Amino acid sequence: MDMPTNYKPFGIVEIKFKGSRKEFYLNQENIYLEAGELVVVEATTGGYDVGHVSITGELVRMQMVKRRVKEEDVIKKIYRKATVADVEKWKIAKELEWETMHKSRKLALELNLSMKLSDVDYQGDKTKATFYYTAEGRVDFRELIKKMAETFRIRIEMRQIGMRQEASRLGGIGSCGRELCCSTWLTDFKTVSTSAARYQNLSLNTLKLAGQCGKLKCCLNYELDTYMDALKHIPENVNVLKTERGDARLQKTDIFKKLMWFSYPGEEAWVPLPLTRVKEIQLMNRGGTIPADLGEVIEIETKPVKILDYENVVGQDSLTRLDERNRNKKKNKNRNKNNKPNGFAGNDGQRQGLNNPQSAQVANPGNRPPNAGNNNNRNRPPRPNGNNPNRPNPNSNPDRNRDNQQDNPQ
Repeated sequence: MDMPTNYKPFGIVEIKFKGSRKEFYLNQENIYLEAGELVVVEATTGGYDVGHVSITGELVRMQMVKRRVKEEDVIKKIYRKATVADVEKWKIAKELEWETMHKSRKLALELNLSMKLSDVDYQGDKTKATFYYTAEGRVDFRELIKKMAETFRIRIEMRQIGMRQEASRLGGIGSCGRELCCSTWLTDFKTVSTSAARYQNLSLNTLKLAGQCGKLKCCLNYELDTYMDALKHIPENVNVLKTERGDARLQKTDIFKKLMWFSYPGEEAWVPLPLTRVKEIQLMNRGGTIPADLGEVIEIETKPVKILDYENVVGQDSLTRLDERNRNKKKNKNRNKNNKPNGFAGNDGQRQGLNNPQSAQVANPGNRPPNAGNNNNRNRPPRPNGNNPNRPNPNSNPDRNRDNQQDNPQ
């Protein structure tokens, strides 16, 4: 889309690096950039780095407001678009990360350091490497840095991250079957408590509530506000309702349908009650009156369970229908071949006879006419008048034959 003539593009661009790391850079030379392009940018501690363009234009201004970054604080610049030499050097640096991480882990084990090195990020010019690690407390890694500097001959930066940040850098597939939210679109990590699971009536099972990082799943907060609004209408402290039949205990609460299930002592059946009836009985118990029972039972419509026919679940009668069709075609071809007479081989046989005179003599013995092969009675003796000679001819007249014999004596 063409921009207005007097419009000046926003001079700050968001650049994305490895592990969902994003930073803002100044575009002082007004280089035309599009999302996804590789650019060479200024590094924090000297040298340069290579990254992808994430956002340009006015969207960068909105992103800076969201992340609370002022325009005056953006100092680092964009040098140029990445050339072929820059890209090749950047790829060589990225290929060294896997080997460097494993060697550094061995050095940490030799020094008996209680830390876990999770990732290594090389700078674009291959002069600096940032090591990301997780640890429960503070770690004295001064000796580790000396050994790594002697081994790799680069400048080293150690950066401690949390469990959630480690999962976002490494990525993975969640229990829902989709890629982790923290590694795709989630930018800030909010605290998640077990009360979020209690408000949503979820079982407090740590195996189901914990994510790849070992902490509570971030998705527990997604629907929490909706549940909190619905819980405003649910009465509190109604675990027991006193009736003449006995104390009815609360078994289950459907927050969105606004139903509460109670059961009498010694009975297995649950009685669903609307919120208005529950509040009415609660007020009666507070006033000292005890009702005879909970009241009329609500009939809940249950939809019939659809039974799937797993033989036809994909909408097809047979998964091997194509194989059967090919078999039928082969059978039809064999039948057609068997029905053809011996002296006729179709177009293929004619081609063979024209190309090979010996085969033509075999296919057409005695130089018969072309249609002779179609006569199925060619081996039978000729019949007089097409009838059996022992059978008298009904068309013949005996008197006429006798007169002919007298007029023409032999």
